[in-house]
Amino acid sequence: MRAGQILGLPKSVGAIYGLLYLSPRPLTMEEIMGRLRISLGSASQGLRQLRSFKAVRPIYVPGARREHFEAEDQIRKLIGSFLDDEVAAQLDTASERLGGLAKLVATAPAADRPWLRQRVEKLESVNANARQLLTLMGRFLT
Repeated sequence: MRAGQILGLPKSVGAIYGLLYLSPRPLTMEEIMGRLRISLGSASQGLRQLRSFKAVRPIYVPGARREHFEAEDQIRKLIGSFLDDEVAAQLDTASERLGGLAKLVATAPAADRPWLRQRVEKLESVNANARQLLTLMGRFLT
C-alpha cells in the first residue's frame, strides 16, 4: 500500500490493489467500498487508475450483474507495464523539451551559450542514462 503513496497515488489506490490482491475471489466495487470504508468516488477513481496501470482487470462472473475486479498477480508484469506506460512516456516528454532547450541556447547571448550548452548536455546525459536504466530494468523483469 505504501508503494502507491511513494508514487504519489492516493492511499485508496494502494488499499484497493492490496485488497484485490489478497482476495481469493473477484470483488465488486460495492464490496471494495464496504471493506475499505471508502466513498464511491474514491473507489471509482482508484479502480480507474489501477486499470490504466493494468494492475486490476474486470472479470466476468456468470450470473452476476455487477462488474467484478481482480488484481494482476504477476508483480513483474505490473512493474514492467508501469515502467513502459508511465516512466518511458515521461522520458519521451523530457527528451522533446530538451530538444526545445537546445534550440533556445542558439538564441541566447553569445557569452552565455557555452555554459548553457553544457547544462543542456548534462540534462540530455541524465535522460539518456535513465532511458538505459529503464531498458535494463525491462530486461530484468521479463
